[in-house]
Amino acid sequence: MSLSANEMELREEEIRKHYEAAAEMLEGIDHTPRIAKPKEAAAAPERSSGIGTRRRFRSTTPGLVTRSTARPEGVRLVERIETADDGDPLVSPTQATVLHGLRRAVAIALATGEALSEATGLVELKKENLEGRLPETRKAEFGELLAAEALAVMYSFGNATSFLLAPSASEASVEIGAVEEVLTDNAPLALHGCLWELDQELATFADEEPKLVATVMAYAEQLMEKVALRGQSAPRMEAFTGAKYRVEADDLTIAGFTPARKAKGSTLVMQFKKPNEVVGNHIAKYQAMRLAKMIMAYDFERKLNPFVELGGFIFTFMGDGAPGTGKTTLIQMMAGLVSEYCGVAGYPFRYQNFGIDNIDSYQGKSGQNAKAFINNVLDPGVIGFGTVDDIDQIAGKRGDRQSSAGQQEVTAVLMEAFAGANTVVRGNCTFGMFSNYPENVDDALRQRAGARFLVDGPQTREDYIDILYLLMGKNHDLPLGDHEAYAAQEIKKAVSASFEGHSKPHEEGLLVVYEKVRGEIGELDTIAKVGRYLKAIQEADERFTGRAIKNITDAVKVRAMDFELPDEWMEEPELFLFKPYDEKLGMVSELRQPITMEMVIQEVNRYADSEFRYADKSDEVAIANMVRDFGRQEEAKKRYLEGKG
Repeated sequence: MSLSANEMELREEEIRKHYEAAAEMLEGIDHTPRIAKPKEAAAAPERSSGIGTRRRFRSTTPGLVTRSTARPEGVRLVERIETADDGDPLVSPTQATVLHGLRRAVAIALATGEALSEATGLVELKKENLEGRLPETRKAEFGELLAAEALAVMYSFGNATSFLLAPSASEASVEIGAVEEVLTDNAPLALHGCLWELDQELATFADEEPKLVATVMAYAEQLMEKVALRGQSAPRMEAFTGAKYRVEADDLTIAGFTPARKAKGSTLVMQFKKPNEVVGNHIAKYQAMRLAKMIMAYDFERKLNPFVELGGFIFTFMGDGAPGTGKTTLIQMMAGLVSEYCGVAGYPFRYQNFGIDNIDSYQGKSGQNAKAFINNVLDPGVIGFGTVDDIDQIAGKRGDRQSSAGQQEVTAVLMEAFAGANTVVRGNCTFGMFSNYPENVDDALRQRAGARFLVDGPQTREDYIDILYLLMGKNHDLPLGDHEAYAAQEIKKAVSASFEGHSKPHEEGLLVVYEKVRGEIGELDTIAKVGRYLKAIQEADERFTGRAIKNITDAVKVRAMDFELPDEWMEEPELFLFKPYDEKLGMVSELRQPITMEMVIQEVNRYADSEFRYADKSDEVAIANMVRDFGRQEEAKKRYLEGKG
């Protein structure tokens, strides 16, 4: 087994030596809650008639008055879990899985804390403190290290629990609310607090066996979220956040406050489309096909894609077009290609769509759903493809009164994920946003789409013949006539013509700017002249900002990678996919093409065309709405006056 420089192995014997202590914790501990309040308040029986159960004396001694008056409670998780099945005397497989998972998670957490203590010198400080010779000058450091260890142990417990029980998760879900009993005095007390609160949640929510795993998983997720938030401002966490602890037997890596995920692909239930079944949409189809192969170059050991390093990887893109022009077909084609390639290579593939059903009326839930969607697709252990269909209905436009709070949450999450301060592009996944009305998408979110796919459907006479021939199917004897089926859909010929078509702008407003600049300075054949053209575009549309320039340059780099990875490389993984990263990088570099000024002009026009198209549509919609409102007012006024007369 090879480990990276900052990765340390938690050996199996180091974990198993904590099994006995972990089992004892699950069998029974006493814990006095310090922060949370018990959810199960058992009524204390009266000692005798007429004598109440309230404490008659309340201490006024300074210091004692602020102490918790809660009594220690027995926490017996084994009993709690075994009774979550309506009194069946035998332990079910699900209950056994949960118990074994919790014991393993506690042991892993204790082993992680032990390794962290050795790395930070906390072991020596504990020994000195036990012997009563801890220097006064190091007491503050000692307290901070104890708190850091407690946070690391709690997060590792939640992380390992979620990871180990993930294969047993079902469709059942539980909303438990925020975790409260997060204690940082020391690691054992922190774990006791975790187990006490987990016991409380199980007593409240796990009233039947299907909810058992769901409750434990929900608690683990909430615990990780709370501890990670606390750990952001906690001192001396560098030893935990800067290292990775590897548990080889479980294929688990504890990497600071990053949740571990099972590298499992999703079973796709989708009607895939072949490229020749996508009629028209030449550039969009071509880029989708190339992107499908680009993703496959991802190196699972290096956790990086050569196309990211060389430039030209499409992390986010937006497909827009009128209803019925083929956006869904494009999704089906790309998902089918990636799924097929992954099947040949044996890579896990995960496709997920974020739809309108993920918008929740519960405050904050929509944002959580969006974050879960992003994390699932970003998982570096899989090849991912995430789509947001009809994004204009899902992500709210800021300042739009008609957008719900949930839609605004989704917008914030997507903006942060696609181009935020913490965004890391590895090249194992891509996100596609699709809309019939892109002008209704928030400007900042729309500009985070690095590439634009104009999904305009069939355009030429040949396209319409091809789509009719395709949709008629094969159960007929109708003559085709003087036409070669699908010849017009030949990718290279169609794409070349499509790109050349952008040598001049298509939108009327942009064409005016283009002709004016070219009339003043001549042909745009230098970077300085193109820069003046970009400034003129910005003066015409103030939304054309620096992010737009970045998207254009990224698109130019994509054009420099305007080559088709050989199909043989996908069909026989040994030729490319299974090669070491550096060798793949060299193979891709050899295929790279030089950047030309024509490429730059075409990409400037393509991107600016889309922005002008969105702006014109948005303005026209707003004007049409105002005209309609004014007309209604006039008609209402007319009828009102007629009624009075």
